[in-house]
Amino acid sequence: DATEIGKVARQSTEQSTEPTPLNIQLTKLANLIGKIGFSVAGLAFAIFFIKDVVLVYDFASFHTFEQWLPALKATLQYFMMAVTLIVVAVPEGLPMSVTLSLALNMRRMLSTNNLVRKMHACETMGAITVICTDKTGTLTQNLMQVYEPDFYGLKNGREVGEDDLSKLVIEGISANSTAFLEEMTPGEKPKGVGNPTEVALLLWLDSQKRNYLELREGAKVLDQLTFSTERKFMATLVDSPLIGKKVLYVKGAPEIVLGKCRDVLLDGKRVDAVEYRSTVEAQLLKYQNMAMRTLGFAYKIVDDDTAKDDCVALVAGNDLSFLGVVAISDPIRPDVPAAVAKCQSAGIGVKIVTGDTPGTATEIARQIGLWKEEDTERNRITGAAFAELTDEEALDRVLDLKIMSRARPTDKQRLVQLLQQKGAVVAVTGDGTNDAPALNHAQVGLSMGTGTSVAKEASDITLLDDSFNSIGTAVMWGRSLYKNIQRFIVFQLTINVVALASVLLGAFFGTELPLTVTQMLWVNLIMDTFAAMALASIPPSADVMNEKPRKTDDFIITKAMRKNILGVGFCFLAILMTLIVIIKQMPADLVGQALTQFFTIFVMLQFWNLFNASVFGTNHSVFKDSRHALGMLSVAIIILVGQILIVEFGGKVFRTEPMDFITWIYIIAGTSFVLWIGEIYRWIKRIQKKD
Repeated sequence: DATEIGKVARQSTEQSTEPTPLNIQLTKLANLIGKIGFSVAGLAFAIFFIKDVVLVYDFASFHTFEQWLPALKATLQYFMMAVTLIVVAVPEGLPMSVTLSLALNMRRMLSTNNLVRKMHACETMGAITVICTDKTGTLTQNLMQVYEPDFYGLKNGREVGEDDLSKLVIEGISANSTAFLEEMTPGEKPKGVGNPTEVALLLWLDSQKRNYLELREGAKVLDQLTFSTERKFMATLVDSPLIGKKVLYVKGAPEIVLGKCRDVLLDGKRVDAVEYRSTVEAQLLKYQNMAMRTLGFAYKIVDDDTAKDDCVALVAGNDLSFLGVVAISDPIRPDVPAAVAKCQSAGIGVKIVTGDTPGTATEIARQIGLWKEEDTERNRITGAAFAELTDEEALDRVLDLKIMSRARPTDKQRLVQLLQQKGAVVAVTGDGTNDAPALNHAQVGLSMGTGTSVAKEASDITLLDDSFNSIGTAVMWGRSLYKNIQRFIVFQLTINVVALASVLLGAFFGTELPLTVTQMLWVNLIMDTFAAMALASIPPSADVMNEKPRKTDDFIITKAMRKNILGVGFCFLAILMTLIVIIKQMPADLVGQALTQFFTIFVMLQFWNLFNASVFGTNHSVFKDSRHALGMLSVAIIILVGQILIVEFGGKVFRTEPMDFITWIYIIAGTSFVLWIGEIYRWIKRIQKKD
């Protein structure tokens, strides 16, 4: 457990107790609704109990149980009403709406190359404020290719011919390698098996019309030193049929290989390696600042037949001849600059955390539009320098950092935790076992489809195409999902406000319950359940990427939502209270039919408002998207059919009386003004936006 691998294993399996942003916001909403629901229910019970029980019955004259029975019956009725008000106040459909939205998004996001492994990550992606991304495969294509070969003795340093030097180059690349090329099918990008850098060299050789496999099989390997991070080079001793002698081929980190050379082959002449070192180092720096990986090549012809076939001994002589260097690039994915710009415009900070050199990391950041001319050393740091900072110093810089180069697993995890301390919601990408701790501790861990199983286990979402562009898509889905949840809250709380207020005000108006217990439960059932299904299935909109991330401590009900809930709610309430006043003045034989119409009008006002709620937060027409309109229409038909059945066949259970066809038409058409007013309002907003 004390080893580095042990630390990684422990940190990648620690359980995070930090709640998701949505959980925090829904908890606040639940507390508020609970308080309001209990307060209104208690107040309504008290009013009805005093008005219809305390002030009606003379309890002093009661001597038998039968005399108490009417008062107890009325008390029980109002107690049931109070409990029902609490049930109506709490939007039971909200958990279903949230879960349904998350489940639908999990399935749909798979088509955008986002495999969601943990359901909460769908929504949390919409709240992220910082993305810590690695470089290889995410920002780049993970397709190593030779950008510029510079073998000093060759024509232009690039073209191989039939001379001895060309033979040394092509045989050295072929024999001093453990990689293989796969058979290429037309239309597919070339691939190989083995080290990506060696594959890139073989592909370059293939482009020079040289068969690496023939050359490798023709050269008999006498001894070989495979590449290791300690040695930083690979060496192979072969019996060369091209040269006719034993040849030692060496390739690796240019500064290491050059240090083992006595001379450099330059235009057919041998130049002292020490004198030429500064020129080579300047060339390497130029390549590294262009985000290139560099390799140095050297050889030695073994003339002495008595020399042992021992690569270690031959390299130790430090008398190799330096052939030149090759710059290998991993091109930026074409869609990454636009994806980074989209994330930045959405208010999300992007940070590159990589094991590459500072020069390479900075050049990649520049190519994707992350590193600007005005950026300074405060905006980048190495892993070692970051580790030396105290927590106070690091906290002061974490939000400004754009690049962390030469990063180790612990550096990446510490960066994530410090960002979280600053209030950031962090997403981290990674593909290796060493990335697992950071993936586990971030609010959203994004593993790569080509990554290790350990990284995938620690992550919340797997990017099947390894592309940064998929992260931007996941953010759009997450934000749209949050919008759908807000739409459901707007719709449901409007119903709750109207239902609670109408019952409460009905008590003051002195009528019987305007909505019965069973009617309120019916409204709760159809509006909660079916509305949740309708609003959860609304497809995502790219418009959400023009907004800034929400704060985790923000209340889920925004100012615009509050205005809509109260504004629409009080308009509906005014209509319903007017109807109650009219009903109160009606003859007793017409009250039953009038209360049935009141109940239907209440439901139909909410029915039409469902369409407005589906486009809340936008200026779009309900009919803009045919799929959206069709989905809403199918749910609306279910609600309408259900209401017709309850009214026509509910009878005493629902306190309803059948209505004739003309009355139904009048109510449905009359209440549709809710939709048309909404459409006109959004049309005016669209016109104003164009102006």
